[in-house]
Amino acid sequence: MTPGRNHTHVKLVRHTQTDWNRQGRYQSRADRPLTPFGRARAAAVAARLQRGTFTAVVSSGLSRTDGLAAAVAAPNSGFVRDERWREADHGLWEGLTHAEVSARYGEQARGRFADAWRSRAHGGESGGDLWARVEAAWSDLLERHGGGRALVVTHGGPIRFLLCYLLGVPFGRHWQFRTDPGGITALDVYPSGTIVRTLNEVPPLEGVRR
Repeated sequence: MTPGRNHTHVKLVRHTQTDWNRQGRYQSRADRPLTPFGRARAAAVAARLQRGTFTAVVSSGLSRTDGLAAAVAAPNSGFVRDERWREADHGLWEGLTHAEVSARYGEQARGRFADAWRSRAHGGESGGDLWARVEAAWSDLLERHGGGRALVVTHGGPIRFLLCYLLGVPFGRHWQFRTDPGGITALDVYPSGTIVRTLNEVPPLEGVRR
């Protein structure tokens, strides 16, 4: 179906694997490099997305999202950076593993896992903070590109929170949406509601080791 004035097609893509993803480290504002597997996956995702055209391509403004956005936008008119689509800031947890966070910030970690909406890592953002900026970015996207085809290259948290909002799922259950590195989620957005075409589609690779 071709998008009309009341229909906006949006693809949300999580960046592919970085070195900290592979090591299981908290990652938000740090601009970490892709692994060889991440680069191969990014190429596969770009090839999958290049089958169509987009009226808007948006990146969260880090190298792990900019590279994929640029690869897809090249035949079109470039891409824009919008930092509101970045992952929730992990504060002092940035770069630590789950085990390290539990050992150093045990009480804080228990509070965050019990109520991610209100609690936050020291110096970081809560789930509510994350959603405030993602909601504003989403509203701007629909205002500027309604009726078109938009691609947003972003992170797991923004995708999960947006899905909760669009589908009426409590934000506390955001973890029930799986968002793998390189996963593509496709939405058809109507005034009456949103249809999820695909959820976390990850283009396959042959013979590439993680």
